[in-house]
Amino acid sequence: MTHIYCASELVPHLRTFADAFGLTIASAKLPEDLEYHLHHDGHALGLVRADVPKARVFVDFCAGATAHRRKFGGGKGQDIAKAVGVSSAYIPTVVDATAGLGRDSFVLATLGCQVTAIERQPVVAALLQDGLERARTDGEVSDIVGRIDLIHASAHQWLAAQASASVDIVYLDPMFEHDPKQKAAVKKDMQAFREVVGQDVDSDDLLGPALHAARCRVVVKRARKAQPLAGRRPSYSITGKSNRFDVYALARVEAPARAVLL
Repeated sequence: MTHIYCASELVPHLRTFADAFGLTIASAKLPEDLEYHLHHDGHALGLVRADVPKARVFVDFCAGATAHRRKFGGGKGQDIAKAVGVSSAYIPTVVDATAGLGRDSFVLATLGCQVTAIERQPVVAALLQDGLERARTDGEVSDIVGRIDLIHASAHQWLAAQASASVDIVYLDPMFEHDPKQKAAVKKDMQAFREVVGQDVDSDDLLGPALHAARCRVVVKRARKAQPLAGRRPSYSITGKSNRFDVYALARVEAPARAVLL
């Protein structure tokens, strides 16, 4: 998947954007095969398939489930906030090394964290960048997404290149297998995500560079009953209904609180 399909009048506006992710522009009609394709409809970049045209997947930080979680998600009482260590006295900087569609990056930024979001897959990075750019024009979330910096790169290489203990928190959420015993079906965006991205088969290799770069802790999101990443037991875990957060504590004293305007 290397093309962004769009109307011919959008080509000049999308060319620089496409170049940033190694993609090309195609003003031809969308293919009719049963694969996912990138398509820009004049509003947003999305993943579409010919057989399910209504099942369009795109990043939207301004409405839907993301907006609901921002307003009613529990704030600092959420498990992710507890795992990362966010409190009224401590707002860490976070490297989300497996950013994906940016949901956890957005939650952390909503909590006040400055987030460096790293995504290596060009299609996913393009979807995320498109969502961030649209959100920057929305008055309700522009300040939040202003705390997210997207880097299209390999997290393995990026983390390894950082100085030891140079970032507060490294957050990892590698793609794991869906449990077929779970009653809830995989949502349409995750179905597309899995087809396009596949499994993070090298995710175990991320833990070492993450531990190298983090100063305070590394947090790994896992399926509730999954083995720890790389077989390494965490310092402790926070377990929810379907997921858990494995916390690898590296420093007894957290960094001083940063002043954040919310």
